[in-house]
Amino acid sequence: MDFVRQYLDEVAQVARRLDPDAIGRIIDVLATVREAGGRLFILGVGGSAGNASHAVNDFRKIAGIEAYAPTDNRLGADRAHQRRRLGELLRQLAPGQPAPRGRLCAGLLGGWRDAERGVSVNLVRAVEYAKSAGARVCGIVGRSGGFTAKMADACVIVPTVNPATVTPHTEAFQAVVWHLLVSHPRLQAAPTKWESLSR
Repeated sequence: MDFVRQYLDEVAQVARRLDPDAIGRIIDVLATVREAGGRLFILGVGGSAGNASHAVNDFRKIAGIEAYAPTDNRLGADRAHQRRRLGELLRQLAPGQPAPRGRLCAGLLGGWRDAERGVSVNLVRAVEYAKSAGARVCGIVGRSGGFTAKMADACVIVPTVNPATVTPHTEAFQAVVWHLLVSHPRLQAAPTKWESLSR
């Protein structure tokens, strides 16, 4: 039971330490993209890829934003597969020419990205391309946020309260934050499932 209590206490600490201003900046970006009739691409690897798929559903149904998860399941384990999948992603982000600013948004879910150390190099390259294509970049990431935090227009960093539970808290709070986003009055365009049944 000690671990259970500790873990739940960590959850409470993470929630208290999330930056509301950073979340507000993501809301601003997403509202701009939707008003411009733009598209949202949500990327993640590992568990964050599953989160990306779920988030796409919510942004489409609840927030009315055209959203896609090009990295569904994962971008690829070996380098050849990574290059092929990344090429597909880049064609989706900008099929012909750079889009007017505000028309595209790449949302990043996941942990720490560091090309020099070989961590999530595929997503580092996707962020670089997204920026060059005129996309706004948002992230919900763990640790210091690494490359994503430096490059993003808006980034929520899930605070580390215990180095031994960085991954579970980061992946869990991605869901907390995106559900907050689609429920926010500026973004919510349709009721969520159970709330719609109680009206």
